[in-house]
Amino acid sequence: MTATRAAVLSAFEQYRCSAILRTNDRDVVRPALEAAIRGGFRIVEVTMTTPDCLEHISALAERHGLLVGAGTVLSVDDAKEAMAAGARFLVSPVTDPQVITFCRQHDLLSVPGTFTPTEMMTAHRAGADLVKLFPAPANGPEFLRAVRGPLPFLRVFPTSGVTEDNVDAWFQAGAFGVGFVGSLFDADDLKLRRFDAIQARAARLVARVAKHLPVIAS
Repeated sequence: MTATRAAVLSAFEQYRCSAILRTNDRDVVRPALEAAIRGGFRIVEVTMTTPDCLEHISALAERHGLLVGAGTVLSVDDAKEAMAAGARFLVSPVTDPQVITFCRQHDLLSVPGTFTPTEMMTAHRAGADLVKLFPAPANGPEFLRAVRGPLPFLRVFPTSGVTEDNVDAWFQAGAFGVGFVGSLFDADDLKLRRFDAIQARAARLVARVAKHLPVIAS
């Protein structure tokens, strides 16, 4: 899905969830991603630390109806490589104003990592489209509700702490969307090649998120 930054943001508004794969096992990358896609995910993120990351991004970027981005983007050089491979959004564990600026210059959606209200505002003022809450604190939904009290305009996207059990609470607290990492790509399932279990879990997670999507008038 080749799209403008505005179109990518619209897709995030439509689906409100992403599948985020982080693994060191090159043999599970493609089948795990395919399992998540079969389960219903339309936004997938492949971290730059994943084996053959750029090749997987490039292949998936050719798929119609699928939005592919790169995670763990730590520098402008990383950003250039990810963009060349076809990534339409770039996600980082930290806030790097240079990466955010690069995204704005090249019509890419930026999702920098933040943890405190100050970091969130710093990212927002630098031009970030979404602010990733990473890692999500143990009292995540309660924390997010407190942050959005004085900062309701922030589009906060928590990851690494969002699970099937707490996803409802995250949305009720005002999360713009959520990213599923280990709670989707379970380490034991990856190790044992239980891709059917990943697909089934993906379907449950997508259905859970769908309950919180805005109703579009006909």
